[in-house]
Amino acid sequence: MTEAEGAAHAGLRRTVLVVALANLAYFCVEFAVALAIGSVSLFADSVDFLEDASVNLLIFVALAWSARARAKVGMALALILLIPGLATLWTAWDKFLDPVAPQPLALSLTGLGALAVNLTCAFLLARYRDHRGSLTKAAFLSARNDAFANVAIIAAGAVTDFLWHSAWPDLIVGLAIAALNLDAAREVWEAAREEHRAQP
Repeated sequence: MTEAEGAAHAGLRRTVLVVALANLAYFCVEFAVALAIGSVSLFADSVDFLEDASVNLLIFVALAWSARARAKVGMALALILLIPGLATLWTAWDKFLDPVAPQPLALSLTGLGALAVNLTCAFLLARYRDHRGSLTKAAFLSARNDAFANVAIIAAGAVTDFLWHSAWPDLIVGLAIAALNLDAAREVWEAAREEHRAQP
């Protein structure tokens, strides 16, 4: 490993550790608010924060491994990315059976905080998204997708407050977050499989 590669490697490890801790901290905030106001979209997004923290901690550990081992971890991460989607479907079913609208201001403000965290994480990870194959791709895709989801959560709060006081805006956004996670899982799986095939 050259000196430049070593510096990039060390920088990536520092970055994923910071991102992991930020995601873990905001998971606690968002999960608490989701339970307090009964929000499907915040619940889905909070589980996503926990998943992102796990992904980045795994990357922090796995960067010292061989390319083949990293590819296998990338495949495992693709499966981890499915967890928030499945949790969201379960929560959405409960909300469908008892369609009470969440508190719109708390929904939007919590979504705004989540957006700030995810944009910061995506910015930090962007320079490393093609470094070390599927692992960093997984981290970048998670942060990017979460930022899109947070905009939708903010919008759901505004729609619930001003246009349609119903559980449906929150429910629809929660299901859309599940769909984003499924697509991210597919992209990471394909990247990891290509990385694995490229190894002798």
